[in-house]
Amino acid sequence: MNALETLLTRVSAPRLEEPEPAPEQLDKICRAALRAADHAMLRPWRFLIVRGESRERMGGLFVEAALASNPEMNSREQERLRAKTLRAPLIIVVVASHVEHPKVPAIEQDLSAGAAAQNMLNAAFAQGVGAMWRTGSMAYDPRVMKGMGLAENEKIIGFLYLGAIIGGARSPRLEDPAEYFREW
Repeated sequence: MNALETLLTRVSAPRLEEPEPAPEQLDKICRAALRAADHAMLRPWRFLIVRGESRERMGGLFVEAALASNPEMNSREQERLRAKTLRAPLIIVVVASHVEHPKVPAIEQDLSAGAAAQNMLNAAFAQGVGAMWRTGSMAYDPRVMKGMGLAENEKIIGFLYLGAIIGGARSPRLEDPAEYFREW
C-alpha cells in the first residue's frame, strides 16, 4: 500500500486477535514512530511493548488502580477491566518523556509523542495489521503510571492495541474536507 493510500483509507480496528505482528512488521511499526515530527529533535518519547503474560500483569495493575479509587468496585467490573488488556495480542504503551528545553514546552512534546503513535497506526495499517489507539482513565491514573515504571517527567499518551483484525477491516467513513477547511 502506498503512503497516500494509507493516509486516505486508514481505519481503526477495535476487534483484534492472535497473531501479534510478525517481527519484521513490528520493526517497521517501531521505526515509523521515530519519524514523527519532533521540534529540536528531542525524541520526547519511549514505548513499552506488552505481550503474553505481561498483558495479564497490566490488567492486574488496572484493577489495583481502580480499586484504590473505588473500593466498592464489584468483581464483575474488576474482571471486565482486567480483560481490557487481553483485547489484542500486543499492546504498545506510548509514553511522552518530557525533556527540559527553553523553546519546546511539554505540550509540544506530548504532540510529538502523539504523532509517533499516529505513525505507528499508519505503519500497522499499511502492512495489514489491525490497530486501535485507546486511552481511558487508566492512561491518566498515577498508580498505573508508577506501576509501569514511568518517571515524574513522563505520562501515557495512549495504548496501541495490535493484532489480526477479526471480521475484516471496516470501510473508511468518507468525509468532505470542505466541512473542516476554510480560507482565512
